[in-house]
Amino acid sequence: MNSVVKWILFLFVLVSLLLNVILIGIYSSRAPKCSTQRTHSLRGKHDERSRVFADLTRDEYLQVQQYMLKQKDLDISTRQLSKPSENFLFLIELSLPKKADVLSYLDGGASEPVREATVVVFDGSKGLIKEYVVGPLPNPKYHQDVTVKRYKTELPFNARTVTIGEYELLFQFLKKELFDKLPELMKESFGADKKLNPFEQMPRGLQSGDRKTWVSLFRDMSGMYIHPVGFEVLINHMSLDESEWKVEKLLYNGQYFDTVKELQEKYAAGSVKKIIYKETPDYGSLKPKSKPLQLSPLQYYTEGKRFSVSGNHVLYLDWSFAFGLSSLTGMRVFDVRFKGQRIAYELSVQEAMSVYGSVTPGMIITKFLDSSIGIGRFAHELVRGTDCPHEATYVDTYRYIDVKSFVRARNSICIFEHNFGQPLRRHFSDFFSNSYGGMVNSALVFRTITAIGNYDYMWDFIFYQSGSVEIKVHATGYISSSYLVNGSLKHGHQVAENVLGNIHTHFINFKVDLDVLGVKNVFQTKDMEFVNVSLPWIPNRYAMVPQLVEKQLKTEKEAALRHGTKTPRYLHIASNKTNAWGHQRSYRLQVISFAGDHLPESEREERAMSWARYKVAITKYKDLEKTSSSLYNQNNIWNPAVDFSKYIEDNENIEDEDLVAWVTTGFLHIPHAEDIPNTVSVGNGGGVLLRPHNYFDEDPSIHSADGVYFSPGSEDTCENNRMGCLAQETCSPVLEPFTYNGFETVMTFED
Repeated sequence: MNSVVKWILFLFVLVSLLLNVILIGIYSSRAPKCSTQRTHSLRGKHDERSRVFADLTRDEYLQVQQYMLKQKDLDISTRQLSKPSENFLFLIELSLPKKADVLSYLDGGASEPVREATVVVFDGSKGLIKEYVVGPLPNPKYHQDVTVKRYKTELPFNARTVTIGEYELLFQFLKKELFDKLPELMKESFGADKKLNPFEQMPRGLQSGDRKTWVSLFRDMSGMYIHPVGFEVLINHMSLDESEWKVEKLLYNGQYFDTVKELQEKYAAGSVKKIIYKETPDYGSLKPKSKPLQLSPLQYYTEGKRFSVSGNHVLYLDWSFAFGLSSLTGMRVFDVRFKGQRIAYELSVQEAMSVYGSVTPGMIITKFLDSSIGIGRFAHELVRGTDCPHEATYVDTYRYIDVKSFVRARNSICIFEHNFGQPLRRHFSDFFSNSYGGMVNSALVFRTITAIGNYDYMWDFIFYQSGSVEIKVHATGYISSSYLVNGSLKHGHQVAENVLGNIHTHFINFKVDLDVLGVKNVFQTKDMEFVNVSLPWIPNRYAMVPQLVEKQLKTEKEAALRHGTKTPRYLHIASNKTNAWGHQRSYRLQVISFAGDHLPESEREERAMSWARYKVAITKYKDLEKTSSSLYNQNNIWNPAVDFSKYIEDNENIEDEDLVAWVTTGFLHIPHAEDIPNTVSVGNGGGVLLRPHNYFDEDPSIHSADGVYFSPGSEDTCENNRMGCLAQETCSPVLEPFTYNGFETVMTFED
């Protein structure tokens, strides 16, 4: 290369560098100045007293476990594979203190209530279930047997949850007593070296004392729940000695057999219609069938997060609340306050129940009560950017249920502010004084997702700037299915080859303990009726005019509003205090539900789910009526430990009392082809919205800094429109400048 060419290249590089420097300078002068300070949007301070509601810590779990192991007379095992005949420490969980003690602590300056844990021991040596209260925490010194106090009877051992230890024995039993004894059938019908997975159905029998489980077998493929193979077996595992377990019945390709030997002999003789194995497409896989091309929209906190999480306490604009995650019942929040005023003492999930229909035994009597295996137990780590927004705040939880030591579930709760994409309120004034006023519907979402067997439930508690709180659930995951036989289509639709999607109900129960300006509340209903009235200016002419109908219900039986009956459309927990306009200040319960029919009360199993009789039931608060269901209801469904209907039978007065609303929501699910590979959350859910009703003198969101207002000539200012200056003043992704030309189209009266 000659010297002239070198000089030309040198000058070219130099000029390029100078141009880059100039351009960077110009860009920097125009770029918004980034502020490292957080916006001061929080209205309060974190309250360490919220710890009274906090789930047990890692240290507390270990302290309680070690204390119980030191009680030699209890002879407790923590081995996860403990046998039913052994004494197994099944559950450790926070024991919530009495409400009156907590309120005295939070509001009256009393000392902090003693912190205690509930411990559940499956006492195989005595054939009993025991519940103990252990305390004080930290460093426990006592344990008290509270079983009879809580349930008014001893708990029979057959009511216990099937533990991992018992499952392991059941799997061994299946291999030894079924698979190994039918080698030819297993090979021809289900493929050599192909694994079959068991899926149990509940309840376990037909009467109290039974522990007989129908187990349906499914191919070991993605979404095994939609790959039934047509083979089911009834196992009697009532005995605490697993050597006494036995097969009581089998179903193979629609034909019943009394013993494994009978099936083996008839299969060998060719007198059974055989299932011939063939490869099945992996239609249950959730692996995308298209490669991703670009990211979906991401949420971005342009000026920092407007909420704060400290321990188990959350602050968001005018809201504050404490939270927890029960291993048994799942999500719950406490001491919910808006503008410093307590709205609710407790909002919590109570139970998730499903009733199935089928002609095959694995599903024909199935009624799942999820708290009996633990709803919160199945809250796992949430996937950032899919289960929750990428920029959400994630919280770890800890639990001790059917394990040898506590388990940490990383990032199993997420908290985020969400723009719902529509205005919370707005008005464009087209006539006369032209203006625009509106406000984005941005709210705080508190979420976890529990994957309970085949179904995934997404639990959301949503806090709106209007003073409303919404509790909602969406279902996704896999449907339960059965092998298609004659008569199956009476109970669902075919969704794949030889696969029936079984019809089923979803009922969800929530506890809503509202404290409207204190604990002395009443229950009101409001509705409308058309009344024939004469017109004041023409007395002999009449018109049907809607009129307000208001009632105050006085007893628990009056306030137990059953499904299938006409229910007033406005339901209120109200204070006797009034707003500026003389109306009782209240919160409305607005139930959003698409539930199917409840199990008839003539069925013996119905008492274990009697809460589902009612769309809403109002009871007087009692510390011994903490939950609507129980860990023990599933496996002794005919004689449940908690029968919610008995809460109503007391028929307590509910005027000027501390009231609890038990709200049931849900949906009927008739599975269809689009449930393959799995069910989408859209349209599959329900919930309850708690809305202020004459609680305030005006909409409280009018005081929100998110409000937008401008009139002709002020469209470009950002005095009452933060978006107007967003692109110039904040560090954010590329945003188009705010413009508005809406007033060009208003109505005018000019020629």
